[in-house]
Amino acid sequence: MDAAAVSSFDGQALDHVLIFDTTLRDGEQCPGATLNTEEKLAIARQLARLGVDIIEAGFAYASPGDFEAVQKVAEQVGSADGPVICSLARALKPDIEAAAEALKPAAKPRIHTFISTSDIHLQYQLRKSRAEVLQIAEEMVAYAKSFVDDVEFSMMDATRSDPEYLYQVIEAAIRAGAKTINIPDTVGYVMPEEFGQLIKGIRENVPNIKQAVLSVHGHDDLGVSVANFLEAIKQGVRQVEVTINGIGERAGNTALEELVMALHVRRSYFNPYFGLPVDSEKPLTHIKTQEIYRTSRLVSNLTGMLVQPNKAIVGSNAFAHESGIHQDGMLKNRQTYEIMDAQTIGLQSSTLVMGKHSGRNAFRNRLQELGFHLSEQDLNKAFIRFKELADKKKEISDLDLEAIVNDETRPVPELYRLDHVQVVCGDKQAPTATVRLITPDGQELMDAAVGTGPVDAVYKAINRIVDIPNKLIEFSVQSVTAGIDAIGEVTIRLRHEERVFSGHAANTDIIVASAQAYMNALNKLYFALHAARSTPEQREAATQKI
Repeated sequence: MDAAAVSSFDGQALDHVLIFDTTLRDGEQCPGATLNTEEKLAIARQLARLGVDIIEAGFAYASPGDFEAVQKVAEQVGSADGPVICSLARALKPDIEAAAEALKPAAKPRIHTFISTSDIHLQYQLRKSRAEVLQIAEEMVAYAKSFVDDVEFSMMDATRSDPEYLYQVIEAAIRAGAKTINIPDTVGYVMPEEFGQLIKGIRENVPNIKQAVLSVHGHDDLGVSVANFLEAIKQGVRQVEVTINGIGERAGNTALEELVMALHVRRSYFNPYFGLPVDSEKPLTHIKTQEIYRTSRLVSNLTGMLVQPNKAIVGSNAFAHESGIHQDGMLKNRQTYEIMDAQTIGLQSSTLVMGKHSGRNAFRNRLQELGFHLSEQDLNKAFIRFKELADKKKEISDLDLEAIVNDETRPVPELYRLDHVQVVCGDKQAPTATVRLITPDGQELMDAAVGTGPVDAVYKAINRIVDIPNKLIEFSVQSVTAGIDAIGEVTIRLRHEERVFSGHAANTDIIVASAQAYMNALNKLYFALHAARSTPEQREAATQKI
């Protein structure tokens, strides 16, 4: 490819890729990954520390909760030196108006409006002609432009659309004021070479394409979304829409950590496509890679979406070696079997960092070294947990500290509180659990139940007190570190009607962690049932997504 062909867009530096993170919007659409406003804020702050260029904070029109989340992120994270804050909006005036209103506190607001362009979507979803959609696209981009200067336009199901029609819609959107044109592979259908050819065709056939940044959005239904994006980057795309851990609908979205580290590790391969010398050390993104692992863990904990051990970059086995041949090579030179240093993504090499004699200042300093900056209230809560753990464990690792902090500072409404749990079990008697809960109005309620095992008994006892119908659909236990005294992390997912809620907790006692995780999910469910409900039109809006 001719590097000169990827020359400058108006007003845009093309020697790097803009990272557009949609964890809080498309990632949250993953079943069971629903986040409340405080959880979204916690992730948004970490995304800002990670160095993403744009945060898509939600779909403001979809519900009052989404509107509030976009508004709060705009207010608290969208400073002048922070990332662009974006809200999704269908190509409809009410959607665009809601997005504009929610984004008012942001120093750098962006409205991201979209409409379908594939014939199958036009026929069965929109029931509109190509000419009608072309007119709507141009009019709604111009309408969004009347509220904010930064407008992004997407053509849903672009990879299954007629390219000649795409060229017309893109030209009209740019003419109306769109600064970013996004090409979504909405159903994860396209292959890398096809995606590259589609991008190349757009660059060659849209007369005003240099007035906008080309972007891509993709889903991983066939497992090739990262490959698709890398091919698109080679063809001139300079914004990628990604999520942490690749979470998202169906098989998920393109994973931020995989895309970023591919550009980082193989920089010499990609440099020529940016007009840079092969040996240039200039980063190809603004991402602070040392924050990747911490961000991954935060998103996993808050969404309840576990990271598979063999997941690229952030999986627990990503830097583990068991084969004797591999271990021998690693002892001689790490580069024999590792293409990147674990510390590059923020993994720490130290094991024993704190003990039961450590004081509050030492505890605070170590957390700051690990990237945690807690309020006094959160620090006090975490320090109490640390002292409790130090009495049980001789050695406390960085991963233990991380589990404590994430568990104690997770912003979940504590409406029902677990005050006491006790189980009796064995091979010769029925597992029995007794639990005591503090209700939202301060009452103490106690009950007991028999189950097939101790956890089942605990959950049945809790359900006798908290009478909200639900079905447990997933129960997972992971050890944070090795050893019999390791902290166990429990993640559960339960379903109420059509909604899925996740819960997470960490404790050296796996029964206690199981009970706390269940209460975590039940509180989210209880809060959702009592929160202000959206209108039918707004709920319908939430189902129309890229």
